[in-house]
Amino acid sequence: MRLSDLPTPALVLDRAILLRNIDAMAQAVGRHGVALRPHMKTAKSIDVARLIFANPHAKTGAIAVSTLAEAEYFAGHGVADILYAVGITPRKLEQVAKLNAANARVITVTDDLETASAISAHPRPPRTLIEVDCGEHRGGVAPDSPAVLEIGIRLGSSLAGIMTHAGHSYAGRTLADMQAIAEAERAGAALAAKRLMDAGLPCPIVSVGSSPTALHAERLEDITETRPGVYMFGDLFQAEIGTIRPEDMAVTVLASVIGRRPAERRIVVDAGALALSKDRSTEATAQDYGFGLMLDLLGRRSFGTSIIRRANQEHGVVELDPTADLPEFPIGDLVRIAPNHACLTSAAHDRYFVVEGSDEVVAIWPRVNGW
Repeated sequence: MRLSDLPTPALVLDRAILLRNIDAMAQAVGRHGVALRPHMKTAKSIDVARLIFANPHAKTGAIAVSTLAEAEYFAGHGVADILYAVGITPRKLEQVAKLNAANARVITVTDDLETASAISAHPRPPRTLIEVDCGEHRGGVAPDSPAVLEIGIRLGSSLAGIMTHAGHSYAGRTLADMQAIAEAERAGAALAAKRLMDAGLPCPIVSVGSSPTALHAERLEDITETRPGVYMFGDLFQAEIGTIRPEDMAVTVLASVIGRRPAERRIVVDAGALALSKDRSTEATAQDYGFGLMLDLLGRRSFGTSIIRRANQEHGVVELDPTADLPEFPIGDLVRIAPNHACLTSAAHDRYFVVEGSDEVVAIWPRVNGW
C-alpha cells in the first residue's frame, strides 16, 4: 500500500523519525538515572509504547495518561503501572477501582482536601499523588503550602508521593530558559517531597515532566521519574522552541488538493480544522506557521514556507510561498501538512498510517480516543 492509496485526510507517522526521537529522550533522561514515564496522551497507541519500552537506554515500563479511556486501553494491552495525570473526581474513583481490581495499578492525582478524603474513604482507594504547582498555575498547590501536608494526612495510606508539570516551559525560547524552568520544576517537587518525608509521611514517587524540561534539565536530584510526551512526535511548535529539530517531526497529515486560486497564489486542501486542529501555538514564536506547513508527499520542505493560513472545518487554505518556484498543484495532488501541535492534530484520527522515509505504508496502528 502507498500513501496514494489512502483516503484523505489521513494521519501519517514516520517510524524512523519516531525511533530517533524516542532514543534522544531516553538518552537525555537516562543520564540522570531517573525513570522515564512517557506520557501517552500524545500517541495514545500501544505500538508506540512498545517501541519506548524496547529502547535500550530507557528505564521504563510505566506510563502516564490523560484519560481513563487511555488507562483502560493500555491496561488491556498489559501495561499495569499507569499514572492518570489529571485531577481525579470522586465520581471516577469506582472506575479506577475496577481497573485496579483487574490487575492494573492506576495512580491518581489530586490537589484538593475534600477529594483526598473521598479517596481515603473509598473501599479500594488508589495510590495517589499530590499535585504541586511549580509555576504553570494550572493545577496543584504551592510546594511550601500547608495544603501539601494537609492533603498528605487526609490521603493516609493512599499517599504515594507528589507530581508536578512545568507546562510553562513552552513559554521558554532559549536553552537557558529551559534549564531555569527545569530547575524550578525540580526544586519545587523536591521541596514538597522533603516536607512530606520530614513530617513522617511516605513519598516514594517524585514525578516531574514536560518535554522541554526532561530534555534540558541539568540535574534531577531527588526526583524519581519524568513524564515527557510530545517529544515522541514533535511538531512545528516544538521545533520552534528547540525541543526537536525541524527534521524530527514524525507526524504529518496527508491531504489532497481540492481547489486552486493561482492568481492569489493559494490552493485549498481537504485537511481543515478537524484534521489539523486550530492550535495556533507558533503564533507566539519567531515563525508563525498559521495552522500548519505544507510539505511534499515524502514529507520534505519542497514548497518553501507554504502555510495553511485559514482552516475551516474541512478546508485548509494554503498561502503559497511567494518566493518559491512551485508546481501547478493539480486537483487531487497529494501533500502532507506538518502540524503546530501533534497532540491535538492526532486526536482527530483513529489510526496511524506508518511509513519509514518513503511513501510505502508499512503498518497501520490504531489509537484510542475519547474519555
